[in-house]
Amino acid sequence: MRTDLDFAPLYRSSVGFDRVFNLLNKAEHLQAIDTWPPYDIVKTGEDDYRIEMAVAGLGEEDLEITQERNVLVVRGQKDEAKGGEYLHRGIAGRSFQRRFELADHVRVESASLSNGLLQITLKREIPEALKPRKIAIGGATFHNEPLQLEADRQVA
Repeated sequence: MRTDLDFAPLYRSSVGFDRVFNLLNKAEHLQAIDTWPPYDIVKTGEDDYRIEMAVAGLGEEDLEITQERNVLVVRGQKDEAKGGEYLHRGIAGRSFQRRFELADHVRVESASLSNGLLQITLKREIPEALKPRKIAIGGATFHNEPLQLEADRQVA
């Protein structure tokens, strides 16, 4: 059973959440979900994440990882092996493209490939200007005097 959600009431009372609503709409309209290659997403700390992807049979030269704004794209393409006729082919060697939507301020720190497991380390780094800060009460003095503009002053 599929139900369409109406985000119009939320648009009326929120500012700057367009991206979140667009992500929800996209997720709602996804067609068939490709399950290959299998992967895990692991939260390793408060602001640290790791994506582990099983890419058996692919080498570093067969993989491409790119990050554009808030999207991480992992592509894999293996050249066809020449050297015989397959009687049975059980190891998946097909091309793939897997996209991960990243939150704001998440960046890729590193990527490694070991024993057929691709590991991508991610870190969320919130800029200092966006971090919570404590505001001192009574720390600033306000003057109720009217400000005088330079143009209003008369030279004696």
